[in-house]
Amino acid sequence: MTYRDALDFIHSRRHGGPELSRMREILDRLGAPDRRVPFVHVAGTNGKGSVSAFAASILKESGYKTGLFTSPFVRRFNERIKIGGMDIPDEDLAGTTEEVWEALGEFRDAVAEFELVTLVGLTYFARERCDIAVLEVGMGGVHDATNVIEKSEISVFTAIGLDHTQYLGNTVEEIASVKAGIIKENGLVTAYSDPGGVISARCRELGAKFIPVDLASLKITERSPRGITFDFDGFDKLKIRLAGTYQPSNAALAVTALRALGERGWEIPDGAVRRGLENTVWPGRFELLREKPAFLIDGGHNPPAVEATVTSLRDTFPGKKAAFVFGVMRDKDVEGIIDRLAPVAERFYCVAPPAPRALPANELAGMIKKRGLEAEAAPSIDAAVKKALRETPPDGVVCALGSLYILEDARAAARV
Repeated sequence: MTYRDALDFIHSRRHGGPELSRMREILDRLGAPDRRVPFVHVAGTNGKGSVSAFAASILKESGYKTGLFTSPFVRRFNERIKIGGMDIPDEDLAGTTEEVWEALGEFRDAVAEFELVTLVGLTYFARERCDIAVLEVGMGGVHDATNVIEKSEISVFTAIGLDHTQYLGNTVEEIASVKAGIIKENGLVTAYSDPGGVISARCRELGAKFIPVDLASLKITERSPRGITFDFDGFDKLKIRLAGTYQPSNAALAVTALRALGERGWEIPDGAVRRGLENTVWPGRFELLREKPAFLIDGGHNPPAVEATVTSLRDTFPGKKAAFVFGVMRDKDVEGIIDRLAPVAERFYCVAPPAPRALPANELAGMIKKRGLEAEAAPSIDAAVKKALRETPPDGVVCALGSLYILEDARAAARV
């Protein structure tokens, strides 16, 4: 199987929920790779990728061979599966996918895409003898493909909000209950929010230890479009290169989780925490690509995430409104996203993300205009970015957001 064969096979699979009993049987055929690697399991609505990246970087700096499994990708498929910060090589992705393909047997036509990618990641981490791996939940928790693992070193919960409500529930508490399904009996758990006390209640049921994040000790001391410096939990002047206002809280969650691993015998030196945070790179999260005008790309694609982006814009560029290169998926809460962007919007350049579920640019522009806001449909992401940069003054701000699927084209357009 070649690299292209592997990608074609992966992308030809159906989308949809997994069947964990089927995954268990396939993993057993593969020699139960998930039982040979300890995991940090990360769930939540927003911030999962950033927290996972911070955690993996700190573990790497602590001297552990560390796997990282995230989704979706921004630039290239291989970035979904990493070891030591390096994307899975093409030949390893091909070889591991072929190994999984052979184990699928009668399940070959039934397995979903995310199930398959999860199987590939778990198999690769075990084959490469990772000391530990950070595993980001895809959607939900209890029925997510990553929840095929039978134990974890710690379960980590990022911000929980309303997204994928058609699958997870109509209230934050209902969604938190689904996500709390990753908690393991007698395990460790940390979170910086606990809607309705759902997570702590689940911990009591399973005899798990709940470790809240001491956000009261978090103090931001310096902020710029290039990063943030902050104090937290006895550390002073921790530095991160991720500039979103929400990122210090994500970093604090990762630090709390990994320091808690000391109870399980893991050694996480203070120096590794500092280096790990400062060395974390996570593309497409309030990422500054150029200045004069400032041009950022951000992966915000639901109302809570976009609200966090708006806060970051206000904190980083006080008193300024932004021009948005904006594209969304049809199944998102589009009106909710627009409502959050409106107070800081100068104008919108609407695009259609390159994906089947994309909302057409002209339809999106029409929704925005009905709110009395300035909007136009662009023929392409490249055209939208170039026009936004041309029409925005040097001291202005342009931000591309709404879907991860538009970010790489926006990045390429901004280079010109």
